[in-house]
Amino acid sequence: MDWADKFSKGEFKPQRRTIREAVENPNHPYYSYIRRLLADVDPEVMKTIVLNFFINANLVGWDKQEAYREKYGCNIPWAILLDPTSACNLRCTGCWAAEYGHKLNLTTGEIDDIIRQGKEMGVYMYIYTGGEPLVRKADIIRLCEKHDDCVFLSFTNGTLIDEAFADEMLRVKNFVPAISLEGFEEATDGRRGQGVYQKVMRAIDILHERKLVYGISACYTSANFDSITSEAFFDSLIEKGAHFVWYFHYMPVGNDASPDLLPTPMQRLETYRRIRKYRAEKPLFTMDFQNDGEYVGGCIAGGRRYLHINANGDVDPCVFVHYSNANIREVSLLDALRSPIFMAYHDGQPFNDNMMRPCPMLENPDKLREMVAMTGAKSTDMQSPETAEHLCAKCEHYAEHWTPYAEKLWIERKAEKKAAAIKSAKAG
Repeated sequence: MDWADKFSKGEFKPQRRTIREAVENPNHPYYSYIRRLLADVDPEVMKTIVLNFFINANLVGWDKQEAYREKYGCNIPWAILLDPTSACNLRCTGCWAAEYGHKLNLTTGEIDDIIRQGKEMGVYMYIYTGGEPLVRKADIIRLCEKHDDCVFLSFTNGTLIDEAFADEMLRVKNFVPAISLEGFEEATDGRRGQGVYQKVMRAIDILHERKLVYGISACYTSANFDSITSEAFFDSLIEKGAHFVWYFHYMPVGNDASPDLLPTPMQRLETYRRIRKYRAEKPLFTMDFQNDGEYVGGCIAGGRRYLHINANGDVDPCVFVHYSNANIREVSLLDALRSPIFMAYHDGQPFNDNMMRPCPMLENPDKLREMVAMTGAKSTDMQSPETAEHLCAKCEHYAEHWTPYAEKLWIERKAEKKAAAIKSAKAG
């Protein structure tokens, strides 16, 4: 934190204050979490992650990103998501990534060049999606070695993590897996295949034995929401030594995606309440992709904080929005960020003043319809191209029914923040 104060140039005051309180105040819920990190993580891994994530990706990188934003008048991301491959060793029910087929790959040279271009703009955070990224284990490790000033996080089903790969992770120190779970064994195996849950548990044990950083990715739907957001599930992640959990709201992406899996308004509201309760009380860092919009100013896609590059090289504004005017094999990363669909995102954000309705697809479907039509962006789905009209139509009923809940919730949040500001001012 002393490093952060030195390099921040006065920026990120609320974030630095919050983290310092967690370090220094024994009554803070993350006081024990930070000490668990120090005890459970290899010291050299911890040093590398702290340096690359907090210093490079946030403090050093931010100045470079701001300079590019000002010079070129477009969004510059904090993180780049990319698919090394569309191949996967599993066939999970309802997986949107499977729409791309199983034969597409970004070459190691192409990924290396994306990272090189990103670092020039101040991007030191790279997130692998897929497909199953660990189909490309050797290439991933080579890139970690070459770009040892970056952090590489990977969403993975976890089944390909073995002792040999964990040893390589320990050697390079800058690779962090986020392992997908659907809940407990029955739910996970029901979607991912018999025996997958036990393979994941074994992978987690291997990572824990080597004192590596790892976390969980959890997608909540109308079918699994109660289990996957339960206190028992949350506590099980802490018991298994997970360092973070990233909750995602189900998105009906793809021609065959079922709107029936969209959580109901009451389920989403209950998810919001449970997750905020857990992270105020329990030692596990938790993110809620759809309900934490207030902390990042709404939609972060379109390069505002991240973008997505699929295994065909198409540069999408979002991992859930597969429409593009640019391919990384034909244009530079900067030119992709200045392409019509990305500039539409830049000019339209935030898409709603209510941070409980941040998404131009899920909660504001007319916004995505309009941007795709205006920019002429084409579907990047390789198997079954989906029109924006078809995608957004699946979200209309959801958006209509979530809106009154979101309005009430946003009024409550603004009142809570106002009261907290007054209390802080009186105390200070």
